[in-house]
Order: sequence, then C-alpha cells, then structure tokens
Amino acid sequence: MKRTLAFGGLVATAGLLATALSAPAAQAAGDVASDPLASTGLQAKNIAAFWLAEDAANLIAATPYNVETQVVAKKLKSIVPAGDDGKAGIVPAIGDEKKAVATSKNINLPRTMGKVFFSDGWKDVGTRNHPHVVAVNPHWCTATSVQSAYRNVVATAGHCVYDTESNKATLENWVFVPGYYQGKVPWGLYVGKQAFTHYDYDVFEDADRDYAFVTVYNGLQVNGGTADRNAPVNRTEVTPEVAEAYWKNGGRALLAGAEFKDGSWHFYVWKFVDVGRLGDRVGGQGLAYNQKIGGKVFVFGYPSGSHPDGNYAYSGKTLKWSYGKTFKAAAPAVKGEELVGVKSSFTGEGSLGASWLLQYKNTRRLGYLNGVTIAVSDTDGNSRIDTSVSPYFDGELFGVYSAAKNLWSGSIA
Repeated sequence: MKRTLAFGGLVATAGLLATALSAPAAQAAGDVASDPLASTGLQAKNIAAFWLAEDAANLIAATPYNVETQVVAKKLKSIVPAGDDGKAGIVPAIGDEKKAVATSKNINLPRTMGKVFFSDGWKDVGTRNHPHVVAVNPHWCTATSVQSAYRNVVATAGHCVYDTESNKATLENWVFVPGYYQGKVPWGLYVGKQAFTHYDYDVFEDADRDYAFVTVYNGLQVNGGTADRNAPVNRTEVTPEVAEAYWKNGGRALLAGAEFKDGSWHFYVWKFVDVGRLGDRVGGQGLAYNQKIGGKVFVFGYPSGSHPDGNYAYSGKTLKWSYGKTFKAAAPAVKGEELVGVKSSFTGEGSLGASWLLQYKNTRRLGYLNGVTIAVSDTDGNSRIDTSVSPYFDGELFGVYSAAKNLWSGSIA
C-alpha cells in the first residue's frame, strides 16, 4: 500500500579511505541493517545483462520512482537544533584528501552522479534460441558515488534500495549507472552487492533514517559497446550444458541466443568487459556529518515531472542543480523529527536520492555529501514545489556508512 508522507507542505519522493578518517567510532552494530542485493557472480552478471541487453531496452523503459511522493506542507515545522549527536566530522572525497582548491562562478556538474535502476522482477518474452527478459515496473532514482576504502560505495535515499511497498527486504535488480543518458552507460554499469541502512529505517521506516549505502561490484560494459546479439564481438560461445544451466538457474538474461550451423546448435552468452572500480572511474564525494544547520549546499539530481499546478518543469534526462541554505524541519506524522530542508524547485519524481553537497569545489567537482532528498514540498501553497527535505546526517548515519566503507566487492566479468 502506498503511504503518503505528512511533512507539512512537502511532497516526499520515494521510490574512505579508512586510513583518512579522524572521526568518532561507528555506532553500535545493532543500529545497522544490511541485506544482500546480488550475492554471487552469476546473479550479478545476470542483473547486468538484464539491463544492458537488447540495446539497454530495460534502462530506457525505466520511469522515475514515485513511491511516497506526497506530503502536506502545514505539518512541516521548524524545530530546535536537530540531530547533532557528537563532534562534527568529515570524510574527504576521492582525490581531494590533501588538496584545497579555489572555487569558480560557473557550476561544473559532478561526474559522481547517476541513476540507480531497479524493478519488480522480470518476465520471459523469448525462447531458448532467442531469449529475452523484460523488466516488470522498471524505475530509477538519483544517487552518487562516495569515498570508501575500495572505491565501491553508492549513497542514495533508503527507499531507493529498501522496498517499502511489499514484504521483500530490498528492491530487485539494483544497479548504479553514473552519467546515464538515454540508454548510454559511459562509465559502466555497477551491480549492487550489499545494502546498508539504519535499523530504524529497515524495521520502522523512520524518515529520520531514510538513507542507504550500497557496495557495488566493478563496473561492466558490453564488450562491443552496443548490445547487438548478432555482433560476434558482443558474445561468447558456451557449451549446450552451460546454456542449459543458465536457463534453469537464474541466468536467462545472460543468454544471447543460439544458431544452428555446421550441423549442430551453437549457444552464446553476452560478453562483458570489466571497466574497473566505481571510484576510479568517476571519483567519489566526501561525507560530512554532525554539521551545523544553516550552511549552504548544492543539490544535484535528476528531477522529473510536473509541479502541482501541472507545469512540466523537468524531463529527468539530464543532471540539474539548485543551491540554498539548510534549515531545521520535522514531520512527526512520519517519525521525521530530525530533518533538514533547503529551498529548491526540484519536483518530486526523479529527485529522490538527490545529493546535497557541502563545500562543493567547483573545479574539482567534489564536496561533502551532507544530505539525500527524501521529500519535496510546496510550502507557500502556490502549487509550485519550493523545498527539498533530507534526514540530518549525524553520527548514526556515519555508523551505517562505516559498516559499508571497508567492504571489498571485486570483479564479476
């Protein structure tokens, strides 16, 4: 059942280097919830094929995630100091650990940003000789690469990873594509391996903890650059026994067809190349927590859809930014008592998971992640969205991040 978030005046959107840290110890392990997304190499490669095969048809078909997209402005209220539970801390961005750079007036968009894609499973629409699987309800949110020991962590909103609509723990077929544009994966596609969030979000869907960190495998691209099943460079021949095993054991998306030639059947699977670790390809934002409210942040995301008055403001196809000063907010109806708001015209669909970057360094396109959009709002009642909302990043968030930041993922190619 779809829930409506009663943030007074908000429209909620749903859908480190370990050695560099000088921060308080992570919160108790009991505060962290973790769930697998793709536990085996076969499962991960099949998910990659699911999205990349047939010229990325499933990626192109995906729509903005719009779960939990409505909140009521009258219940959004300012509160006394939110969330600060200890000493302020930062984690430097990848490549920015020992550097300080002057800013520029022109806004250079960060390469770390992209979309996370997921679906409600898949269905077969092909045969063994011409296999093809189609995504059921494919959707996307905004996300970003962040610093980590193995350069393999993605940050986004909690309900862009954890399934708040059904009894399943996590959303299915979860991948991150930095720089995504109309079916193109310029830096590779990264399959999620393990998801981390706060226990209170996993169990109680507490809006104060609506964030998630996901470790991802090395990125993949189709060998030939396009997913044409007839191009020999894009596929590898396997034995009939291997093809049969894929067919029966959850690897159907990997199958790239069959041909009868020279008196026998020849079976093929999609051929991928490993493009390396996420952070090595696009960098990774730093992280800031227990910061004072009132600082200015850039919000980067892929807003889509219309304002309440019907004005179609954003297409969701290209990365957009807004800029503003944070303020304290609360929404008790959804257990949101330690939230942060910022003035922004981003509409709800697509901007879920948008990154709030503190002290963004324009020339290096790096800053400190200090929020993720979980809601937007029309606070003045003019039927135009004017505010975005995030959980406050405190020491408990740092504890969840710390559970993910030192975990290795590796290659699946």
